[in-house]
Amino acid sequence: MVNNEFNFTGSMVALVTPMDTKGNVDRVSLRKLVDYHVNAGSAAIVSVGTTGESATLSHDEHVDVVLMTLDMADGRIPVIAGTGANATSEAVWFTQQFENKGIAGCLSVTPYYNKPSQEGLYQHFKAISESTALPQILYNVPGRTGCDLLPVTVARLAKLDNIVAIKEATGNLSRVSQIQELVNDDSFILLSGDDASSLDFMQLGGHGVISVTANVAASEMVELCRLANAGEFAKARELNRRLMDLHHQLFVEPNPIPAKWACQCIGLIEDATLRLPMTPLTSSGQQIVEKALLTAGIL
Repeated sequence: MVNNEFNFTGSMVALVTPMDTKGNVDRVSLRKLVDYHVNAGSAAIVSVGTTGESATLSHDEHVDVVLMTLDMADGRIPVIAGTGANATSEAVWFTQQFENKGIAGCLSVTPYYNKPSQEGLYQHFKAISESTALPQILYNVPGRTGCDLLPVTVARLAKLDNIVAIKEATGNLSRVSQIQELVNDDSFILLSGDDASSLDFMQLGGHGVISVTANVAASEMVELCRLANAGEFAKARELNRRLMDLHHQLFVEPNPIPAKWACQCIGLIEDATLRLPMTPLTSSGQQIVEKALLTAGIL
């Protein structure tokens, strides 16, 4: 049976994974981040998704960081595990590591680089779905994966019992109505994965956002989602205008480079270390992100 305690709506943070100067996971900073999101009222934490540098953590580290985050959350905030991989067997393995651990669900990115067909994507997510009782969130971000999970395939997958949502990060707002029409099930959750267009996404019928911006503007993103959900779009747009530069500039260099630097800049993490091939935010990037933090009223 699917665990329906958490409804996968609102502002969920795609959490960075803090590391010390040697590149080891920084537990102290991680606890600080978890507490920050609990206090801000974030709807959930996505642990070790692509923003959490899943690509450069070993399998054991990946599982350890998710379980550490879950332990630190201590029931105060739902934790969603990033479990995507470009080999189906690997995605199944990750998913099974979190069975019966208290995880709210899994976020599973489409396979990257190997560019499967739509039938391949269907079979991939079907195999994952059948391997677990955990709720599954599909994740489509063609700009990073080279692979686009089309609405017609989403509709096929939505018929599977524990596939409950999609994080749609194309930035193509027409996808909202296309998916709604083809899925034809109001219980299927549509989440934006693109902060800059997330308010428009919600106005068109989306249910929330898995947000990079929330790493440094958690309470603001919570409020944005609350206003959107309440239909108070004039107030929501006013808030979103203040955040818009930040939405964009957190991608001035590849994610999560700017987000990590911004977290360090406002004192949420001790160090902005990333693992190669990700490199530190350049000095010109730092100036741009600092200005965006000031405009947003975060600094």
